[in-house]
Amino acid sequence: MAPPNPHLVARMQGHRLSIFAEMSTLAVQTGAINLGQGFPDTDGPTEVLDAAVAAIRAGHNQYPPDRGIPELRQAVSDHQARFYGQEVDPGDVMVSTGASEAIGAAILALVSEGDEVVVFEPYFDLYAAVIALAGGVRRAVTLRAPDYSFDEADLAAAICPGTRLILLNSPHNPTGKVFSPEELGVIARLAVEHDLLVVTDEVYEHMTYDGTRHVPLATLPGMAERTVTISSGGKSYGLTGWKVGWAHGPTDLIDAVHTVKQHLSFTSGAPFQRAMVTALNLGDDYFDGLAADLCAKRDLVSAGLTAAGLDVYGASGTYYLTADVRSVGYDDGMDFCRELPGRCGVVAVPNRVFYDHAEEGRSIVRFAYCKRFEVLHEAMDRLAGLTA
Repeated sequence: MAPPNPHLVARMQGHRLSIFAEMSTLAVQTGAINLGQGFPDTDGPTEVLDAAVAAIRAGHNQYPPDRGIPELRQAVSDHQARFYGQEVDPGDVMVSTGASEAIGAAILALVSEGDEVVVFEPYFDLYAAVIALAGGVRRAVTLRAPDYSFDEADLAAAICPGTRLILLNSPHNPTGKVFSPEELGVIARLAVEHDLLVVTDEVYEHMTYDGTRHVPLATLPGMAERTVTISSGGKSYGLTGWKVGWAHGPTDLIDAVHTVKQHLSFTSGAPFQRAMVTALNLGDDYFDGLAADLCAKRDLVSAGLTAAGLDVYGASGTYYLTADVRSVGYDDGMDFCRELPGRCGVVAVPNRVFYDHAEEGRSIVRFAYCKRFEVLHEAMDRLAGLTA
């Protein structure tokens, strides 16, 4: 193997390969059903698609304002009031190129070299990469299976004088966990006690089941003034390729995030921003239907994985299920996921790559169920041969 190029930035060398790219490539090579990467196989609501086409034909194809079109910033404000009773000034909303850019801009804006950032593991791999880009130091608090709860003492111990920020994802990828009001209360109390900033990734906010409700951390006492809340239209409306996201929070924090964001993409998605106004204003029937559809798919896949011999962990949000593969003879989820396409024609993702303490997730894998029912039925039929 050739020695590393000395001109490359060292802090990013551990983030060169994406597990999603590896597993999606395996899916293409083997013709397997891809339950690894979290994107739907159908388009979003017709009225939202029509709104994008209308915006293109109406000439909304040049740079939109760098903070986003006023109509979308107002729609985000209205959405937060409608679903959470949260007052958000449209002037404190910033539109981004997907939630990923907003997360990256927030970390780059709010974390200085050597600052510590507390995350909950397993975590979306982007988080580790952007903390490294900012020169921050990651401190991981483990969510432990089967219910992915965390120990308050572990969180308290992770916070030290060098801690700057907590990065929270709820509903949570990759576990499907929705942080409870009690857990959010613990996080809020410690953030206030230690005067910490919080960045929340809430892109799965409309995907909760079994009576579980998403509660934005910023709605808790003492949190509005220290929290940057991030979401997007990609997950909620099945439009991941449009890359329209947004962030909101107190003016000084959003101004800081925008200062970074304007030097990343500057701005993007002019017609899609207009269509997203339509999306955010869809009726309750859409959001209720989305949750009901995904809940049924979760149950289908949970039953199928269990029948295949996997030890399946419960999930009350997102569109992911996790399972322990030791029950089918594997100690390492990576080995399982690399062999599964050839054995059964299905792709999953190993969770261990989302942990700092890799042994905690060594035998756990993630399945995405945001696919058509016929695809999920076929995938479960294929997995039935796992223990044959």
